[in-house]
Amino acid sequence: MGGTFLATNPYKGTRDFYPEDMRLRNWFFSKMRDVVEQYGYEEYGGPILESFDLYAAKSGQELVNEQIYHFEDKGNRRLAIRPEMTPTVARMVASRINELAFPLRWYSIANLMRYERPQKGRLREHWQLNVDVFGEEGIHADFEILSLIVDLMQAFGADGGMYNLRISNRRFFNDVMREVLKAAPEQIHVISKAVDKRSKISEEEYRNWLADSGISPEQVAQLDKVFASSFEELCACLPADSRGVAELQGLFSLLEETGFNSFCEFDFSVLRGFDYYTGTVFEVFDTSPENRRSLFGGGRYDDLIGLFSKQAVSGIGFGFGDVTFQDFLQIHNLIPADLAATGEVMIATFEDTPYREYARLSSELRSAGIANNIYLDVSAKMKKQLTYAERKGFPVVVFLGRQEIEDGAVVIKHMARREQETVSRGEYLEKLRGWLKS
Repeated sequence: MGGTFLATNPYKGTRDFYPEDMRLRNWFFSKMRDVVEQYGYEEYGGPILESFDLYAAKSGQELVNEQIYHFEDKGNRRLAIRPEMTPTVARMVASRINELAFPLRWYSIANLMRYERPQKGRLREHWQLNVDVFGEEGIHADFEILSLIVDLMQAFGADGGMYNLRISNRRFFNDVMREVLKAAPEQIHVISKAVDKRSKISEEEYRNWLADSGISPEQVAQLDKVFASSFEELCACLPADSRGVAELQGLFSLLEETGFNSFCEFDFSVLRGFDYYTGTVFEVFDTSPENRRSLFGGGRYDDLIGLFSKQAVSGIGFGFGDVTFQDFLQIHNLIPADLAATGEVMIATFEDTPYREYARLSSELRSAGIANNIYLDVSAKMKKQLTYAERKGFPVVVFLGRQEIEDGAVVIKHMARREQETVSRGEYLEKLRGWLKS
């Protein structure tokens, strides 16, 4: 067949998930599900397409102007492929606000799209665990989210030396900018954007950003002093009624009382890029020299529901992406080796044996809870079948020929130990389970 063939590569910044990739993804999302559901969170889902206005209202100019995939449908409606999940869940909560029992604990696992430059730890499409609490304004919800994150990391075998959880507060940041820098509201917004991007751009770009935005040299000098100050020194600069101070002090006090403070630290530079964050904000950072970067983060958004309803409902949550987390797991050697295995048992086949016998044996194994594959080409030589079993990672192969049928038995072969044994049909399941456990 001649002519030009279509490309086999996926769209730039997206991935094909072959079975071995799906095993890894399903493994870590299943562990995440276990942890969040132990905290009482319920799963929800939403559409991959949303109104463009949903993101234009509160997500931030960089996301809206540069990263959203958007288009007009045949009805001339302006739509976007979801770049994040928080606006969707806020919309869903607002639509049933009078029917729901608060506080809500919800989570989802969704794929998201952003038009950005693909690089290590960042693609255009990724899957993400999203966890949110709605309807609780106090620091207890903030604490629960942070403790859940620590439990999530520990569920994968990550100890406190592999990551750190850095915490700040948008209200606290705004208070410091207003009291110390004497910054106007529009200047605070500019400074927050520059500070949020500081680790990703050069120092010259950062300072030019501030200068070009009308931040005076005196304010920049004060900002440098702020970053050199401790939490206690910054608190001393603020009024006694500062809500940001009260929230941070209360949160860190609770973290210390419960022992979670060893995983957490204050970091004034943590702001998060979305405009809807209003209070506590946090990011989890990998401490490995090979991957010193933010893994994921989140924060409190007390007025996002107000886009859809007059009723005020506070929220706090985070998004935990699969791309950066897979890098983290690989660098710290936290991925189990046995994820490479596929089915538990392969049934070898012989040309002179009725195929119905293999179908019956396969059904018998499935009924006993043992996954299995029948080798479909009954004419294939046994060497070829065993080579296939090794390549696919089957720990055990079961043989059933005419002699075994007459004797009411099967032959089971332990692939790793190169051992095989003839066992009666009445006893082979128990033997098989023992081998599979070993």
